[in-house]
Amino acid sequence: MVVTEEIGVPSWDLYELSIPCTVFGKPQPDLADPWYELKLCGVGAGEVNGHGLSLRTPYGLDDLVGADTVVVPSVPDPCVEEGRPLPPELTDALRRAHRAGARMVSLCTGAFALAEAGLLDGRRATAHWMHTAQLAERYPKVEVDPSVLYVDDGDVLTSAGLTAGLDLCLHLVRRDLGAHVANQLARRMVVPAHRPGGQAQFIELSVPASDDEGLAPVLAWARAHLDRPLTVADLARRAAMSPRTFYRRLQEATGTTPLQWLLDQRLGRARSLLESTDLPIEKIGELSGLGTANNLRHHFLRHLGVSPGDYRRAFPGTRAGGRGPVRV
Repeated sequence: MVVTEEIGVPSWDLYELSIPCTVFGKPQPDLADPWYELKLCGVGAGEVNGHGLSLRTPYGLDDLVGADTVVVPSVPDPCVEEGRPLPPELTDALRRAHRAGARMVSLCTGAFALAEAGLLDGRRATAHWMHTAQLAERYPKVEVDPSVLYVDDGDVLTSAGLTAGLDLCLHLVRRDLGAHVANQLARRMVVPAHRPGGQAQFIELSVPASDDEGLAPVLAWARAHLDRPLTVADLARRAAMSPRTFYRRLQEATGTTPLQWLLDQRLGRARSLLESTDLPIEKIGELSGLGTANNLRHHFLRHLGVSPGDYRRAFPGTRAGGRGPVRV
């Protein structure tokens, strides 16, 4: 596993750093013997500092060559947000390891390192949904999929952020040692062996690209009446605009069409009701304006990749009559 210099070790990076250590670094002789042999390879002098934490490793980038699998859990934030160059010795080591036959794996922003090394060119890949647009813009030869938890492209695998890295690591165990071993390991870690759906269920829908005060009243009214059969003509009439003008203004403000905006609002209402109430699926379909339970399931599976029931289990929220939020 590559540990980049000046990683800063904030909580997010520390979490992703710990995932491969937990999955591959602790022997599980009763599940499979031999288990994996994990080496942490530092960039530079073999010491990584940040936020009061220090990590020392006797292994460097040269140790990547000859590995069966190379994992890049993340890269420093300035390399993603500000476009600061990655160390050339890192990208060179990644290329050499791949040429030598290593399976290349990235978690979250580690995809930027694989992309910089040219290992994602012409391949489908993913990263944390907050960074997929940057990844696609900076590396146009990469086919970026922002909707999935991870992508297995054979010898190169990429995952979304944070816990999606755990999904990918368990997938690697499943590939290497079989489903039974992966399931037992997941059980010991008290996590699902496989999560349904993709990143879409975690992404906020229809964030306005710009403000349009003239549209605000009609959009607020539409959100308050999502249970009604609304049409573009209805909204345009209420906004005192022609349907064509309303269409153009809404698209400029939100980056999407009126019908897609309505669908996103209905999905958002359904998600909120699933998280905060115990209402039956049929009632949630009615209140959100998505219609029948079957129609609600259709839209959830198509746009979020999960069924309403799976979504409710994944995001339990605070139910009516429950004990309220838990402080951690």
